[in-house]
Formats: sequence, structure tokens, C-alpha cells
Amino acid sequence: MLKKLFQSFRYPLRYTQHIQGTPKVLNSDQHSLERAKFSRYAVNIIERLQNAGYQAYLVGGCVRDMLLNITPKDFDVATSATPEQIRNEFRNARIIGRRFKLVHIHFGREIIEVATFRAHHPQNYEAANTNQSSRNESGRILRDNVYGTLEEDAQRRDFTINALYYDPVSNHILDYDNGIHDIRNNLICLIGDPMQRYQEDPVRMLRAVRFAAKLNFGIEKHTAAPIHNLAPMLREIPSARLFEEVLKMFLSGYAANTFKILVDLQLFDPLFRASAEALKYNPIYTHTLISEALIRTDLRIKQNKSVTPAFLFAALLWPALLMRALRLQERGMLPKLAMQEAAHKLIIEQCQHITIPKRFTMLIREIWNIQERMLYRSGKRADLLLNNPRFRASYDFLLLRESAGEQTGGLGEWWTNYQNANDSQRRNMIHNLDSKRDRVGDDLKKRCSNNTKRRHSSINAAGAASE
Repeated sequence: MLKKLFQSFRYPLRYTQHIQGTPKVLNSDQHSLERAKFSRYAVNIIERLQNAGYQAYLVGGCVRDMLLNITPKDFDVATSATPEQIRNEFRNARIIGRRFKLVHIHFGREIIEVATFRAHHPQNYEAANTNQSSRNESGRILRDNVYGTLEEDAQRRDFTINALYYDPVSNHILDYDNGIHDIRNNLICLIGDPMQRYQEDPVRMLRAVRFAAKLNFGIEKHTAAPIHNLAPMLREIPSARLFEEVLKMFLSGYAANTFKILVDLQLFDPLFRASAEALKYNPIYTHTLISEALIRTDLRIKQNKSVTPAFLFAALLWPALLMRALRLQERGMLPKLAMQEAAHKLIIEQCQHITIPKRFTMLIREIWNIQERMLYRSGKRADLLLNNPRFRASYDFLLLRESAGEQTGGLGEWWTNYQNANDSQRRNMIHNLDSKRDRVGDDLKKRCSNNTKRRHSSINAAGAASE
């Protein structure tokens, strides 16, 4: 894994401070892109902007994915027109964002995102112009609205594979920094000095992981080198933004591979500190449970089944919950109270790093609570629990725990059979449980009675001997 992850190929240092001013131009016979395969709305926007005297291109992920025969999820346009000029050209346009102004042009349910060419950011942390680009003391960019030329826009993009500009009118691709080469060699490579680019926006470390996992690419060694030292910078990122980035990484169908890369690059710790601690405390169980949960999530996505972030976070945090609860029990707290206390504090702590909306934290707690309730099935409890709207997720979570090696005494099999049984069979299953419980209770009472008799006999014998 690591050998593939950190590829260097035959060239030494890939990054340069300035992209060449003249791009490589690939004609139609040098690439596989076809205008007809792109969104007709995006192509129409480009034609109208060019006819109005502006430069305009399809750029980023849609160009990269089309070259890899992957169907893009969206089509982004980059142009020399400012947001206000774009809005003047399209009645159905809306300017959004403050940190990074964009224009959304609506065509029914389809939205085409149009961005103005950006320039690189000044190093003196002062505003470059009236649009204001500002940084904090660590170099992180706080506002990103410095407009520039096409060449400057290519320079400030994050990875070479995302800096390809396609003109559907001329059917040419503009490649400013060997992006085509890196696509052909399955390589993730930052544009510019990796240390500086990560300091500008630490989330780029997570984007490198996401693209590597999605495309099954390696990360160029100089792109990967600073990540270990700069990983703590992720704690400076707003927790709400990290929540969105985590969803992109884990709910795109490549979660299992993403988890492996995050752990290898030591990026899992700043995102899930308690879970990273559990990974050290009980590595085999923790890694198995989380990996299995992510594999199942990937499978559901590939099958077009619904997935919820709550189940994902419940699995990511479960090993940490068990570890915390065990420590509380060792201090004398009852098991049930220990689980409740550990769950409460763990969710609060996790939300300080990644803001998990309340609608999801409530569901996480329910999934965890039902794990214990599944033990109690006598009377009408089993049927009441079966009708609980959270039962299915909780049942799947129980099976997940068992697949990771947790011993539940066959609880998962019992609930599987109970769901498939008819009313008569269910009554028999509950009756058998009650009978078994009664036998266990009778055995316990008998043992206690025998122990009491033995104690009394010992006491009597001791009394007789003393006389």
C-alpha cells in the first residue's frame, strides 16, 4: 500500500513556483474528449461567454473524469468574466459564497457552477486588491477572491490533474503543468510548493487522499512528504467544513480505501482523535470494525441504496466508546451508566473537531442504546423493538459488531430468525427464552441454597468443635 501511495517515478522534484506561461495544447487527435459527452448547458454557457468576448473553459474534475472514462457528477466552467459580468449575461444566474465567490446558473434541476479565474495569493498576507485575499498567521487563506488570468488560475489550482482546461468550441485541451502525464501515470501531484499549498488550505491534504482513493492513484512523494508534520493544522479548519469533507471522503463509494490512506498518512488522528486512540489500544478489533463498516457502506452506494452519516459515525466512534466505557467501569461505574456517560462525552468531544448535526447525533445515540435493548426480549419487548424505526440500522450495527469479532451469544442470529418468523414461531422463541431464563434462575437459586447450607453446616461444625 505505502509503496503505491508514495510514488516518485523518474523525476526528482515535481513542484515549481510558477507554471509555464505557454500551455501544452492538445488537439482533437491527441485526446479522447468529445464535446457531445459534456453537459449541453455547460457548453452553451461557454459559447455565450466566448461570444461576449470572455475566455471560458470546462475545467477540473469533469475534464479529468472524462479522460478516465468516469461519468462526472457535475460540470464546472472557468472564465475571465467576473461574477457580476456573468450574472449580467444570464438571467438564471445567482452569485453565491463570500470566502470564494461563485456563480450558479440554473437550468431546471441542473446547476452549472461558473468561477472567475483566480490569481495566486500574495505572500505578505495583505489584500492584493479591493477583492481582498487574506491569510491568518499560519498562512491559511481566509478569503479567496483575487481575480487573475488563465495562467494564474492554472497556477493556483491544487493538483495537476485538476488544472486541465477544455474548450468544447475548438475541441482543444490546455495543459499547464503535465496534468495529462499524471493522469496517464495514475499520479496525484500538487502544483507549487507542497508545504506552502497545504498551509494555504490544510484541507488539500484530505483532497489528496480523496482523489487517491477515488481514482486508485498514488500520491507523488513530494506531495505526501509534508503531510505528517502538517496534519495537526486540520484542527484549525472550521468543524462544519470538516464534516462536509468527511462526508465527501466516506460517502462517495471509496470509503474503505480512504480509511487506509488516512491511517497511513496519520490524518485519521486529527479527524477522529478518540477513535485513533482506540486504534492504538485495540488495533485488530478497531481496524476490523471500521473497515467492515466502510466496505458495507461502499457496497450500498454501488447498489444505489440509501446510506446515513449517522451509521457511519456510529461505527467510526464505537471502538472508542467501548474503550471509554471500560475505563469508567474499572473506576467502579455500573456498565449501563458507563456506556451512557461515555457516549455523552464522546459525542461532545467529537463535535468539537467535526460538527455532526443534531439530527445525526440523536440517531447515533439511538443506534448505540438499542444495542443493549436487544438483549431484553421477553414479553412484548421484542415486538416493540422490532417496530422501532431505528431497529433496522441498529440490527445492521449488531451484525457489524459480530463480524468484527464481538461475542454476543448468538444475538444477531436470534434477531435474524425472529424477523423471518411468523407470529406462532415468534411466541415460541420468546417462550424458549423465558424457559431458559427460568432454568438459569432456578440453577442460580439452587446454587445459592446449596452454598447457604454449606455455610450453615460449616458454622455448626465449627460450633460443635469449640464445645
